[in-house]
Amino acid sequence: MPHYSYITRCESFSAAHRLHSPLMNAEDNLAIYGKCNHPNSHGHNYKVEVTMKGKVDPVTGMVINIKDLKECLQVVMENLDHRNLDKDVEYFFNKPSTTENLAIYIWNEFQKIYMVHANAPVRTARLYRVKIYETDSNHVEYMGEETPE
Repeated sequence: MPHYSYITRCESFSAAHRLHSPLMNAEDNLAIYGKCNHPNSHGHNYKVEVTMKGKVDPVTGMVINIKDLKECLQVVMENLDHRNLDKDVEYFFNKPSTTENLAIYIWNEFQKIYMVHANAPVRTARLYRVKIYETDSNHVEYMGEETPE
């Protein structure tokens, strides 16, 4: 019987953003997002956790080589660190740069990089969760799209 395990890698990055939806007018944006809608943006020191789930390989004893996990996640972080999310990351050009949307972005980007980069003949590990701490008090978890059973 195979053994399953979860492995998590943590990284951090700093970025600026403005909470603003192009689907709402200025008054509604201000009412919904308050001071986070300031035209000159504001910033966070984000902490990101990416968790993989998979079978423990009987030969290596690993779900995924932590080196591969680290390298894939660092590629994603390079595109976010010390950026203005709304102005520098195309994904946010037409959608609000909420932490919820940021988690979806990281999930999608990580998936693309992992499928190309991961140094394994057979990839048994799969992305399980992206968790982002926007502040010490606020965090978001994204576990991919729900699929009907």
